[in-house]
Amino acid sequence: MTFPVYLGLGSNLGNRLQHLQAAVHHLQQHPIRLRAWSSAYRSEPYGLQAQPWFMNAVICIETSLDPYHLLHLCKRIERDLGRNLNERWGPRVIDIDILLYGRLVLDDPVLTLPHPGLPERRFVLDPLLEIEPNLIDPRSLLPFRYLRLGHPSRPCEIHPCMGPQWLTPTRFAHHAS
Repeated sequence: MTFPVYLGLGSNLGNRLQHLQAAVHHLQQHPIRLRAWSSAYRSEPYGLQAQPWFMNAVICIETSLDPYHLLHLCKRIERDLGRNLNERWGPRVIDIDILLYGRLVLDDPVLTLPHPGLPERRFVLDPLLEIEPNLIDPRSLLPFRYLRLGHPSRPCEIHPCMGPQWLTPTRFAHHAS
């Protein structure tokens, strides 16, 4: 059985676009099928401000991996691509966050779903709503587009910098699961 899962991707070091593409490529080496992806967005840093701007995107995948195995895989891919975990909200080669795992609501020390900052973070919410504008928050049962209006994020600049062509199915064929 597979579940629709939304992942947030971000990078602000080196060739940011190439890092996002590499993360998708690595994910597809596992029982993961790419269903949809957003445009790539350029956004100012969240948390620590004295760092380069980010490139962010959201992808929708189907997977038979349970959320904990998927989290482990995402962290391993981050390490393999050179992520240094020394500084919270600091610069990073790649960041892969599980935003939503189907309609699962989960609160434990290892994993919280939906991602706790999702409604307040435009750099994730805008690309998510681009690919699925009617998505419902499994926690509140409200559409995310309404949550965004009700929870204005701190001032944040975010700009679409490349349409969905940053990732093409011919460039990264999906893995048969």
